[in-house]
Amino acid sequence: MWSFVFQTPSAVQKIKELLKDKPDHVGVKVGVRTRGCNGLSYTLEYTKSKGDSDEEVVQDGVRVFIEKKAQLTLLGTEMDYVEDKLSSEFVFNNPNIKGTCGCGESFNI
Repeated sequence: MWSFVFQTPSAVQKIKELLKDKPDHVGVKVGVRTRGCNGLSYTLEYTKSKGDSDEEVVQDGVRVFIEKKAQLTLLGTEMDYVEDKLSSEFVFNNPNIKGTCGCGESFNI
């Protein structure tokens, strides 16, 4: 069983809100890309279909697809959506991270 989960209901709710205006999209895709001063950063995008190698996670009717090359990197990761007076963003709590950059935009495993 894949252990990528949402940490809070706020992440599920926000994805539902975002997809409401995109009826041709079936969910969101999570991945990692080489970027930043520390190696990797997260990607999150709308998707119209499940890729052949994607792992699918469904929670409360929300479909999240994890790209194959990111599956080991994201193993055990929790996804949250956080809002405050100045910002709102999806936050990934990844137990596999060994280090992050000072600006918080990239990490290494």
